[in-house]
Amino acid sequence: MKYNLLGNTGLKVSELCLGTMTFGGRGIWTAIGTLEQQAVDELMKSAVDAGINFIDTANVYSIGLSEELTGKSIRNLGLKRDDLVIATKVRGKMGEGPNEVGLSRKHILAQVDDSLRRLNTDYIDLYQIHGYDALTPLEDTIDTLDTLVQSGKVRYIGASNLAAWHLMKGLSYSHYMRKSKFVSLQAYYTLAGRDLEREIIPLLHDQKVGLMVWSPLAGGFLSGKFTRTGEAEAGSRRTSFDFPPVNKEKAYDIIDVLQTMSKDKNASVAQLALAWLLHQKAVTTVIIGAKKPDQLSDNLKAVDVRFTPEDLQKLDEISKLTPEYPAWMLERQGADRKA
Repeated sequence: MKYNLLGNTGLKVSELCLGTMTFGGRGIWTAIGTLEQQAVDELMKSAVDAGINFIDTANVYSIGLSEELTGKSIRNLGLKRDDLVIATKVRGKMGEGPNEVGLSRKHILAQVDDSLRRLNTDYIDLYQIHGYDALTPLEDTIDTLDTLVQSGKVRYIGASNLAAWHLMKGLSYSHYMRKSKFVSLQAYYTLAGRDLEREIIPLLHDQKVGLMVWSPLAGGFLSGKFTRTGEAEAGSRRTSFDFPPVNKEKAYDIIDVLQTMSKDKNASVAQLALAWLLHQKAVTTVIIGAKKPDQLSDNLKAVDVRFTPEDLQKLDEISKLTPEYPAWMLERQGADRKA
């Protein structure tokens, strides 16, 4: 397991991060996973034993149950809190009241205390906004998050699912007002969906912001369970919860290449898809989740996969984005001024 710096912080996190969306199973989250405490403990132990020090959850996952199970697992396994980097999120709807959702000061201050209680910890290493809130000025949200950092309840702040202009606006405000900055962005990125490369990845490089990848297997589409001619494995998440959106014909082309490469490298399709992300310079950590121990075990082996330049070229060619303006103009016009 390798450890990468989270943005420009000096904090080292494992290149694989354990995602906890499968923990619990309340409401809509039953489609993702319904793991109870014993199974959670088993996955947590396997992850930590493999060198993972980064755990990602959210208050909205199973309406708080995921955080509770995560916190209890840390205690059950006797893990040292300071050895772990725990990340959680705020924004989602946590009740029926009109103010129990969003990124207002009221909601954030209430939810951080609830997350601390459920996780049974004195501090959260990385507190992330789970998306954009069009009703709350971003400046107010950052002011509130900065208050949490100053209080010691939160060590660093991050964002998730933002447009490039959202993130840059937030970073600029923090810079000029001397507030805590977003040190990371959690975003969807995969061989089957490279949209992040259009605007956001250049921004992350320029601003030294870390990238945490969610759904690296495109909601299971690159898990090896789906083929152009075959039926998906029964019980696959995609069969009941077809998300995130994927261009399936293009994804099948990618899977064809991965299957051939899989035989040559004696590695699973999922391992190769994860390993491709680990070879991308912008990626700090790849979030992996599992319902079963064997799924986690398979994913963990992605850190051992090595690609030749030819391998990477094949995968890049089959999965590359269709050129869009202004990217193609920037490429043509700026070729003579590249460092």
